[in-house]
Amino acid sequence: VPLGVFWSVFLGLVWLRLLEVPDPSVVPHYQAGVVAFGLSAVVELLGEPLWVLAQAHLFVRLKVIAESLSAVSKCVLTVILVILYPQWGLYIFALAQLLYASVLVMCYVIYFVMFLGSPEATKKSFPIARMKALLPKMVEDETFLNWKEARLTWSFFKQSFLKQVLTEGERYVMTFLNVLNFGDQGVYDVVNNLGSLVARFIFLPIEESFYVFFAKVLERGKNVKDQKQDDLAMAAYVLELLLKLVLLIGLTITVFGYAFSQLALDIYGGSMLSSGTGPNLLRCYSLYVLFLAVNGVTECFTFALMCKEEVDRYNFVMLALSFTFLCISYFLTHWHGSVGFVLANCFNMGIRIAHSIHYIHDFFKESTYRPLTGLLPSPFLIIVYITSGIVTVFSEVFFCCDKGWIARLVHISIGALCFAATIITIFCTETKLVHFVRSQ
Repeated sequence: VPLGVFWSVFLGLVWLRLLEVPDPSVVPHYQAGVVAFGLSAVVELLGEPLWVLAQAHLFVRLKVIAESLSAVSKCVLTVILVILYPQWGLYIFALAQLLYASVLVMCYVIYFVMFLGSPEATKKSFPIARMKALLPKMVEDETFLNWKEARLTWSFFKQSFLKQVLTEGERYVMTFLNVLNFGDQGVYDVVNNLGSLVARFIFLPIEESFYVFFAKVLERGKNVKDQKQDDLAMAAYVLELLLKLVLLIGLTITVFGYAFSQLALDIYGGSMLSSGTGPNLLRCYSLYVLFLAVNGVTECFTFALMCKEEVDRYNFVMLALSFTFLCISYFLTHWHGSVGFVLANCFNMGIRIAHSIHYIHDFFKESTYRPLTGLLPSPFLIIVYITSGIVTVFSEVFFCCDKGWIARLVHISIGALCFAATIITIFCTETKLVHFVRSQ
């Protein structure tokens, strides 16, 4: 929390004093918005120990309820204030973000106040009995720092920092180098938010939940022969089907997203979004979602198994990749506008996937398990995807999007038929996956 306060103040001053500040007549209350977002980050940090505790003990329902309530509260407040007080400008989003952070922290605090010391906690032999135990304190029998844990924490901090650059790097390029004007940044933000809905609501929860699963089932830093064989078999089975699941979701979004990007943006934001770079941006983002899908699962397995030395080695790889990614983002943006950011992200994710696949292959090579076969859908399903892609692209050319609503409905109907054919093919060819999804 003290570090959070320091960075919020320092970066707040950078944003207000060193970077370009938008015209107050166009974007009112910018300064107050920067302060409020910094404050909300500190508030969210207050709940971080409780979040970690909930993750470690697999309190999945608590996490789902807390994040759902906070997100819904934020959205409801935003909608109400935008309708009633549109002149408030950034005040609206700043207040909504503060509400989000406050509700999130309060959900965790209220739950643990009720849970700690309860019969259920006693029955589970929960290691913490009172809320006071979660506050910082000196322990008499221990040194001030556990150097082994401190070094591991530092390794993960470096990795998280580099991962942040790789995940959000284009925003820093946009902000610090002014490669796009505020209008183009707005279009990119809209498309980015639309395109990342699936990543946030499907892939991220899968990645976070199964990171905990793999970390619990397998022992970090041990090779395949030293693992418990029953746990290894279960982990390999789950990894294979999880890879197959996210791959098929990603392929479906890529294939159908290409032909329906312009229509989606036209319905969502009118000609302002659908006539410029928006459709091409969303088409590229549909491909990026496929990379996101595969990377999430492969990385969560890899990070669950890496020991400190492997994490440190990977940090060097990520450092080089971060620098390369930022350079590629800058040059591709000059060459192809905002689409260059998405292409740079695809390159970045491709390299990370290659590293994770190499790690998984090396880990399982001395066993009989081959979970990476989950990345190979059946040939017949691939043919159906290719056919659906061709049919929907031709449908877009002939029926979308300036030929009236009847033509649009025809385009949507053709897409729905192709989608239904794809789903039926998945049910017929991927029976093992269907059983896994139904049972789990």
